Amino acid sequence: MNYNLELEEVTKEIKKNKAKKVCIQLPDGLKPNAVEMAKELKEKTGSEIIIWAGDCFGACDTPIGLKDLGIDMLIQFGHSAWPFYE
Repeated sequence: MNYNLELEEVTKEIKKNKAKKVCIQLPDGLKPNAVEMAKELKEKTGSEIIIWAGDCFGACDTPIGLKDLGIDMLIQFGHSAWPFYE
């Protein structure tokens, strides 16, 4: 199955927020693509991209301690669309 992960939109948001260190969180089914996704995002934004390796059971499953790691932005990928809020 092929998903549209909207990496161009993600790239725009990273640049708009001037995020230097970004964590991407993926459900298990998308994790096989994590390294490729991180590489593309790094090339397009210049940001350091961290892959969250823990489980992800939805948008309410936000990793704890990201600020302690210096993460500027968390991008959660999933199977349902969530709008960006300003």
